[in-house]
Amino acid sequence: MPAPRHASLATLALIIGGVAIGTTEFVTMGLLPQIADGVGTSIPGAGHTISAYAAGVVVGAPLIAVLGATWPRKGLLLGLMVAFAAGNALSALAPSYGTLVGARFLSGLPHGAYFGLAALVAVDLAPRGRAGRAVGTVMLGIPIANIVGVPGATWLGQHAGWRSAYWLVTVLGLVTVALVALSVPHLAADRTRSARAELGALRNLQVMLTLGVGAIGFGGMFAMYSYIAPTVTRVTGLSESAVPLFLLVFGVAGFVGNVVAGRMGDWSVLLSMVIGMVGLGVSLAVFALVAPYAVAALVTLAVAAVLTAVLVVNLQLRLMQVAGNAQTLAAAGNHAALNLANALGAWLGGLVIAAGFGYTAPSWVGVGLAVLGLGVLAVSVRVHQRDTGATIRRHRPAPAPVA
Repeated sequence: MPAPRHASLATLALIIGGVAIGTTEFVTMGLLPQIADGVGTSIPGAGHTISAYAAGVVVGAPLIAVLGATWPRKGLLLGLMVAFAAGNALSALAPSYGTLVGARFLSGLPHGAYFGLAALVAVDLAPRGRAGRAVGTVMLGIPIANIVGVPGATWLGQHAGWRSAYWLVTVLGLVTVALVALSVPHLAADRTRSARAELGALRNLQVMLTLGVGAIGFGGMFAMYSYIAPTVTRVTGLSESAVPLFLLVFGVAGFVGNVVAGRMGDWSVLLSMVIGMVGLGVSLAVFALVAPYAVAALVTLAVAAVLTAVLVVNLQLRLMQVAGNAQTLAAAGNHAALNLANALGAWLGGLVIAAGFGYTAPSWVGVGLAVLGLGVLAVSVRVHQRDTGATIRRHRPAPAPVA
């Protein structure tokens, strides 16, 4: 066990890595007009760079989780962050639209595996009995990114050029590499895990249904949020300087939603998923109607962020319940599913904008995806009731290993 100061520094390193990943995932959405102008494409075309990053996560998360199951954790963690920094540097240097799309795909490959591995490392470094708190601390990277990193990088990109946002993320990635190298001790891989055992989760019906809920239903949020910058400027009628404010409100509301989601999960994971999905669909419909009105749009966006957090946190809890011993792949698979939703939502949202339906049309696409996701969730609930005889209200999250 490392000295406490090393453990604290290692935890800080893992959090900074999460901030870097969260920032690069969402900052593109706030800079779509600038990116489109910079590489000579339309705003819907620039939206495909969001899909490319998400596709990288979808491919990389399960692949790296399975292939790296028996690798030394520090070495794998360093390799993931070096690859992440390189992908973002290539994004900043991209001379053309096609190159940028490829660079965003490469940037997304380490995303899911990093968070799964960071959780395992946090548990290794934590005192006995504090594993859950350690994982929660490391996962603060995403809400911190949405509160500070994304609005800050968006502001920087607006004033110093969109490439500067990716350079900022590159620097954060390199800082993470340096801190991990200095503070994380050599941690041997868990030899009880194997690629075969992890892949066993893919034969579990409830795992696949839960991943399906995330991959389809969560796409509704991304259909709207991917195009939040042009919606704010062209529908709400505000200046570009208002975009970081909308991103900040979304981030703060998401942080609040994470706190609410945990308490709701203690009550009922499945029912919380239902509430999150239904509420998300309703809030997307309301956002489409009130988008021309600044205050109403901002409030509705905040509500959607809270409900999104309720859905995401309880999706993760549900996967922990049903994945058995394949916890690593379940964690990575959740990120893969959510980023498949990212790719699907951004792509479909771009299609309806390109077809001339306007910038509120992606929100209506989101409503449709939420309805489809609710349908998959209904099947999951039905199977759960058939297999356990329990109602979704009486269902409680069973303790599950995080490493």
